[in-house]
Amino acid sequence: MSDEAEAGVLRALQAALAAEHAAVYGYGVVGGRIGGQRLAEARSAYDAHRAGRDALVREVRDLGGAPVAASAAYALPFAVTDTATALRLAADLEERVADVYSDLVRASSGERRGSAAAALREAAVRAVRWSGESVAFPGLAERAGSGAGAGTGSGTDSGAAAGGSASPSLSASATP
Repeated sequence: MSDEAEAGVLRALQAALAAEHAAVYGYGVVGGRIGGQRLAEARSAYDAHRAGRDALVREVRDLGGAPVAASAAYALPFAVTDTATALRLAADLEERVADVYSDLVRASSGERRGSAAAALREAAVRAVRWSGESVAFPGLAERAGSGAGAGTGSGTDSGAAAGGSASPSLSASATP
């Protein structure tokens, strides 16, 4: 793999890691607003994102990178005040996670591509479970209107830290 290709994979891994950090935070919010069976689903998703985060940390280190740290707090895209908005946040988180995993699929090959495709699929399935709606191409439909990442080959620009398309709905915030 060329140095340029390896750098692209590392950027995509870091963006996916940032997305997983934000998803873990977001599911903390979701879990505080829902109950019953949906709470068990939120816990399962929370655990899945923690596992994804930990795996990505290892992958970034294996490529010689320093894993991006979680932010101290994240600004939610809307107020989460009840079960309905918590469900909407969960669906939004999963759609955004699928978005960054599509970048990792595009940037990688072999086993890493397979793992990224599996993570994209899992996020897309969770998004459908939360929202009741699906899209033809998870991870890509979100870009149709905005053009974010379209045609760039990596889609993992520096927007990850600033809440751009590489961020899973939550933007880093300096205040708790």
